[in-house]
This record gives sequence, structure tokens and C-alpha cells, in this order.
Amino acid sequence: MTNPLLSPGQAEWLREQGVVRYPDPAVESLDPCFNRYRLATAALERLATGCRWAEGPVWFGDGRFLVWSDIPNNRMLRWSEENGAVSVFRYPSNFSNGNTRDRQGRLVSCEHGTRRVTRTEHDGQITVLMDRFEGKRLNAPNDVAVHVDGSIWFTDPGYGILVNYEGGVAESELPRHVYRLDPESGQATVVAADFDRPNGICFSPAMDKLYIVDTGVTHTPNGPQHIRVFDVVDGGTRLANGRLFVDMAPGLADGIRTDRDGNLWVAAGWGGAGYDGVHCYAPDGTLIGKIHLPEPCSNLCFGGVMKNRLFMTAGQSLYALYVETVGAQWP
Repeated sequence: MTNPLLSPGQAEWLREQGVVRYPDPAVESLDPCFNRYRLATAALERLATGCRWAEGPVWFGDGRFLVWSDIPNNRMLRWSEENGAVSVFRYPSNFSNGNTRDRQGRLVSCEHGTRRVTRTEHDGQITVLMDRFEGKRLNAPNDVAVHVDGSIWFTDPGYGILVNYEGGVAESELPRHVYRLDPESGQATVVAADFDRPNGICFSPAMDKLYIVDTGVTHTPNGPQHIRVFDVVDGGTRLANGRLFVDMAPGLADGIRTDRDGNLWVAAGWGGAGYDGVHCYAPDGTLIGKIHLPEPCSNLCFGGVMKNRLFMTAGQSLYALYVETVGAQWP
């Protein structure tokens, strides 16, 4: 049940004064099954602010730090779990957006400015994984997930070439597709071609399902604002049986992650107070809980020593909340 004593707005005002009521009213159960993931003494924390549009959080457990993108400022930032310090991880970042790590722990990034997907090697060198398909430039890769077989799956909606604020205005050369890249062979295939603006992407715990966000409504009147789910078939090389998972109206989904129980944690925004934050959906698509944020949420990831800390990028800030679950797969 939602705490009846404080509205999310009142809770945020108290938080700004350094006071948090327990259980934190910013964490809302909409179904009794969400209560198992709530911690009565865990409160929403703002870890950093001062970004222009924060995105793409990725956890480095071996270094106990988090890296995320500040797209308009053309930089990546780093937050240290040891002391809470924030520093610049990379500048310029080529207007990086989504980030993850591959099976060897290397950073994989989607770059708007260079319209490519890159991998940062352990020695700091940057390898271009893909910047063209069939001889044409990618639009502006947005978000990325890595399968257990090492293949890299990413969305290419083109937001980074629509305006100069998050990249640079340019002509699109390719449709807005979802790709699968085999980094060993360099072979890329289109795995989904019927999206308007494919955005957030993640696998289920068993990696036999793939969730993909469509935010076409941002540029197409009455366009899609939903999440679809697909079966991953043919040895992890192809998608089948695409169907609607959840419609996000009146707002939008952005980045997404699953936990070990198969719940989908969704960065939600542009729906206003009471909507913006994180929406948690059970595997059957039931909305079971919310984490209310005062800014539209752009992306999220699990991290921390026990992988039970949910990190959220939202607007100008980085937030975190301890929950009683862990991320579905490393990283």
C-alpha cells in the first residue's frame, strides 16, 4: 500500500530538506507481490546532479563504480561507491548514450556523434564494432544489450541526428532497425524491422526473450509508445512471435532491465508527477510497483556489491535505491 501520510510531491520536498519518512513514500506498491522487493529502511537517494540529460548507466563491480552518459555535455561521468565522488570518465564521449559491458567486462557504448557502436578494451583503446550496415551509415545507435553468446544487440532510432543538442543534425541513410552483431565475425543482421523508434532493449533472465521499447510517438502523431517482447530463437540469432508487452501511455518507456524473477523494470517519463520514475512489471505485464522521481527517468541498471541496488538516470540526476532483488544477468 502507498503511505497515506505523504504524497510523492510532499515526500520530495521533505527529501530536499534532508528528511525521509520510512517506508519511503517514493516507493509505491500497486500489487502485494511488489512488497517482497521493497525494503522498509531503504530510501531513494540522489547521488549526483548537474547533468543536462543523464543516460546509459552501467555498473563496474570489479572497480565498485558506476559510469553513465551526460549526452548534451558530450561526456561520461563516474560515481564511486567507496566515497561517493563524481568525476569525468571520458570527454569528449562522442555524445554517447546507452552503455553495457560484454562477457569479458569490456565497456560497449552507443555513440550519437560518430553514429557507431564501440568497445573500450581493457587497456583503454577503443574498437569500432559497427558504424555501417550494407555500406550505409547507422543513424545514431541508442541502447545496447549483450547475449550470453557474446552477440551485441542494439537499437538505432536516430535521435542523435535529429537535433544538435545530443549529437549533430544529419540525413538518415538507413531505416530505424534493431541489429544483432557478432563481434567475432563482424557480421550484422537486422533482427527487427517494424519499429518506428526502437529504444530501450534487454533480455529476460534466461535470455530466451528480448524486450524492446518503441518511442515513435515522439515524432509520429499517434505513434507507438509501448514495449514489445519477442522470443529469441534459432540458437540466439533471430526473433520470433513479437507481441505487445505493455502500452506506456500516457508517457513513455526508455531504458529497461529485468531482475532474476523476470520482472521488467522500466525507466518511465514524460507522463508528469505520479508517472515519472520507474515502473516495475511482472512477467505477465501487470504493473506491480513504482519508484517516483521528480524528473523523467531515462535508463537504469542493477549494481552494487550484491547487485541489489537499482541505479537510475533521470533528467539532470543520478538516483539509487536498494531493493530486495538482483539484476537478471551480469552486468
